[in-house]
Amino acid sequence: MMVQFDKSALPVAIIGGGPVGLAAAAHLLKKGEKFIVLEAGDSVGSSILEWGHVRMFSPWQYNMDKEAKELLEKAGWTSPNENALPTGCELVEEYLLPLSNLPEIKEQIMLQAKVVGVAKKAHDKLKTGKRDTVPFQLYVEVNGDTKVIEAKAVMDSSGTWTNPNPILSNGIWTNAEKKLHNQIHYGIPNVVQLESRYQNKTTVVIGSGHSAINALLDLATLQQKFTDTKIYWVLRKKQIHEVYGGQENDGLAARGELGIRIQQLVESGRINILTPFHINGVYPTNGQVTVVGELDGEKTTIGEIDEIVVSTGFRPDTSFLNEVRINLDSAVESIEALAPLIDPNIHSCGTVRPHGEQELRHPEKNFYIVGMKSYGRAPTFLLATGYEQVRSVVAYLTGDVEGAKEVHLELPETGVCSVNLTSSSCDSDTPATETKDGSCCGSPVLARLEIKNNSCCE
Repeated sequence: MMVQFDKSALPVAIIGGGPVGLAAAAHLLKKGEKFIVLEAGDSVGSSILEWGHVRMFSPWQYNMDKEAKELLEKAGWTSPNENALPTGCELVEEYLLPLSNLPEIKEQIMLQAKVVGVAKKAHDKLKTGKRDTVPFQLYVEVNGDTKVIEAKAVMDSSGTWTNPNPILSNGIWTNAEKKLHNQIHYGIPNVVQLESRYQNKTTVVIGSGHSAINALLDLATLQQKFTDTKIYWVLRKKQIHEVYGGQENDGLAARGELGIRIQQLVESGRINILTPFHINGVYPTNGQVTVVGELDGEKTTIGEIDEIVVSTGFRPDTSFLNEVRINLDSAVESIEALAPLIDPNIHSCGTVRPHGEQELRHPEKNFYIVGMKSYGRAPTFLLATGYEQVRSVVAYLTGDVEGAKEVHLELPETGVCSVNLTSSSCDSDTPATETKDGSCCGSPVLARLEIKNNSCCE
């Protein structure tokens, strides 16, 4: 006879100590619920610190969770200027770190705690039995040992940053790419700190979204100082002007400025543009790299490359969820119910209607994927959306079914986009829609306005 476990004695396990994970902790704390935050990095917001030199498009007011902010203010914290645009480092140093250091939250956070498996106690995925009556078990690697933590519910907010898309246009990883890892950077490199790596080198930047543009602008600045620096930009757009966005007409000035600056750089002739270019392979060649693909349908080779920057988006890692029952869309890789709402072939960030616990519900009871990871491969996630997700999920987990159905999401007017499909795209290099001002909504919503030597990124 199976004895039902005491739910009140177990915590809600939160995987990932980023903005959405800590917001979940704040909401659970307010409800008087036990929780534990499992963060794989050395610090909360560890993934954000990897692009900490980059300034965001959206102001502080849309990057802070309401409940988290109230907790901080009660502890005497002073909120940043809500109209200012934070860098990634500032988001961590001025918001996430103070939040994580609140005593009632700090003692529930485990750092360097990598979740390698999630299951139901004594049940593999196939076994139904009394599955809903047993707790979750999370296998966590901490300091070389594996700990097993039991929980009554799981919220996976581990994000996608650590699982980038590969170089090949068809999305396949190859051994050649893995062998070249010392010459490839995924995401947005801090070119100022890595000056010796990129100076007077030939670098190929792959991607057509904001991350690629940030990298190109930084490399172009380096090129002014080291004139033998050569830059290639590889993207899949039919026309280069498709990446420029709304510019002066953009409702978010920082995003518009990015479009203006990249157009000026393109027109200066200082970078070599290859579009539409589809990469078929990368190969090590005498200490350098050769890229092979098709340029407008014709086989083309780019040789004598020293460095590659891959800014082609990210994908969710669900390998540690093999023993829980999840339901993912075959294309988007979000939960199936959410996929039609966020598919970048149809929607941009502003056309995604508010959603919560009901849309995020998986077949495994009390298991949820929230935050950036909940969007699968779609690039249209906004932090404010993640905060609404966890508010709704926590309400449901704590018995407030009606509260879970409510909509508390407030987005800036500039986030409201049309649904007329265009060939614009964001960081994932997939089609998206344009805003009413002609600019693309992407995620993470970043703008390279300046690089600051914040202590957390040095």
